[in-house]
Amino acid sequence: MPPSIHLSVSLPETMSGYRLDQALAELIPEYSRSRLQQWIRDGQVTMDDRIPRARERVHGGEAVEIRAEITAASTCLPEAIPLDVVYEDADLLVINKPPGLVVHPAVGNRDGTLQNALLHFDPELASLPRAGIVHRLDKDTSGLMVVARNLTAHKRLVEALQARTVRREYLTVVNTVLTAGGRVDAPVGRHPVDRKRMAVVTGGKQAITHYRVVERYRAHTLVRVRLETGRTHQIRVHMAHLHCPVVGDPVYGGRLRLPRGATGQLKEVLRQFKRQALHAERLALSHPRDGRPMVWEAALPEDMQGLVEALRDDLRDE
Repeated sequence: MPPSIHLSVSLPETMSGYRLDQALAELIPEYSRSRLQQWIRDGQVTMDDRIPRARERVHGGEAVEIRAEITAASTCLPEAIPLDVVYEDADLLVINKPPGLVVHPAVGNRDGTLQNALLHFDPELASLPRAGIVHRLDKDTSGLMVVARNLTAHKRLVEALQARTVRREYLTVVNTVLTAGGRVDAPVGRHPVDRKRMAVVTGGKQAITHYRVVERYRAHTLVRVRLETGRTHQIRVHMAHLHCPVVGDPVYGGRLRLPRGATGQLKEVLRQFKRQALHAERLALSHPRDGRPMVWEAALPEDMQGLVEALRDDLRDE
């Protein structure tokens, strides 16, 4: 039999006016809104002991009960895509994602994703929301991701992410020489004009990024970044907000910047670097089963290592 869940929640009065599916998606973020909508349509959700509609507006105070079976999503199929598995046990997987791999299917990327690869690696992940994926990296960001392998681990990892107890550190190369590290506390939301972009905007969701200098070059800096929150494109948006955009960023990076007097090798490397120079290098969390501390690290991928070496060589040749 497929696994099942039984959840009971009381809708807070602050959600008065929300659609039921919208309210449940915020209260139970470990399940996608589309999955919650399907459960409502299937009659597996009751509100005050009656079967509601997904678009029904709530007033606050309603008692909602979910008794549902977790069935495999039919829209995402297994694909034999190689995975760099850094760690695995019965509860979780840690993957070192290469640049260029989309995390889960969306418009324009219906297959060839990490989710497809995970379903081939472990078919039982089909019973979990998004095959156990609890956080994401942009397509062209490389590095470490944790994946849940059962419902209990999924719930606890989601809770840990919400409680900000999962430590995620990145390495990035930015277009500017930073004199010191710092902290960015600036809300991130949809760009008011270009809805495909994110931006620092009034009324956006709280976003906090910590950064410190690792190495300085003539016109660039290698920076270690720690996320306190996890908003879409957060590092890329915050670095651009500081006027030190990530090298190669096709959305927030602006024009190509070549240091005056740069070596031919560095000019070529910078011209050929076509993705954001951003790598999720370190991941630390408490194991979802017994709470023991776990830490993983992933070395820079070949393209970013080549970029760093070219910047070091350029500095020596100055």
